[in-house]
Amino acid sequence: MPADPTPPGACDAHAHVIGASMSAARSYTPPEATVESYLAMLDAHRIARGVLVQISVHGTDNRVMTDAVSAHSDRLRGIAVVHADAPDAELARLASSGVVGLRLNTAFGGGPSLDDLERLAARCRELDWHLELLLDHRALPELAPRLERLPVPFVLDHLGHVPVSAGIAHPAAQAMLSLLRGAHCWVKLSGAYRVSATGPPHRDTIPIVRALVDARADRLVWGSDWPHTAHAGPTPRVGALLDLLREQVPDAAQRDAILVDNAARLYRFGEGG
Repeated sequence: MPADPTPPGACDAHAHVIGASMSAARSYTPPEATVESYLAMLDAHRIARGVLVQISVHGTDNRVMTDAVSAHSDRLRGIAVVHADAPDAELARLASSGVVGLRLNTAFGGGPSLDDLERLAARCRELDWHLELLLDHRALPELAPRLERLPVPFVLDHLGHVPVSAGIAHPAAQAMLSLLRGAHCWVKLSGAYRVSATGPPHRDTIPIVRALVDARADRLVWGSDWPHTAHAGPTPRVGALLDLLREQVPDAAQRDAILVDNAARLYRFGEGG
């Protein structure tokens, strides 16, 4: 458990459920993770809401994720992975299940590539969705002009995947901060353990998070990244990650907004559940 209780309506904006049937083209094989286990984790940490992001090992077969979200529509939302030419009927089905965005994952694959960025954004615009991106940070400076022109909100996963050792002055970190100050960018305060150079409790992430807060605190959301797949180090404890957020964002009002208000706005909680 975290040292301080989470505020009412708190949201974990990044987690995965994993079934037994995985894509043959997957880049790794994680253990199964059920929605029941995920909800138990949320309950243990007094987190009211969650966002299930389609994991790469299931490719564009979103059924494990959408079954979980639709069964708990009062509490969960989903981010799907589809090809840019997916039929309208498929997107309508995803929307009816509680999906509110599409993911493009270039780090682990399992779906479309950056060649489809604008086409995916156009599909999102049709449905009033947003686009979520897990990128190689080295691509971010060159990609930034394309992202700035997107007609929909877009979210950079895991602190932009920028290694803390690169420093805030690194072109990728500066590109992320510049995008966040623009019209449509959001950033997930998730995956600190993926970008940290020091190990738990990952306090070396504090400077970049505070820079993000200074840039646009109203466009940040927090995620646990449960069940912490494809990570070679010690399994993170969600309570410790929430304690880290308290150090990263010491202002209680800003922290509560990140956990509650920002997430409710981005993931449309209160609309149909």
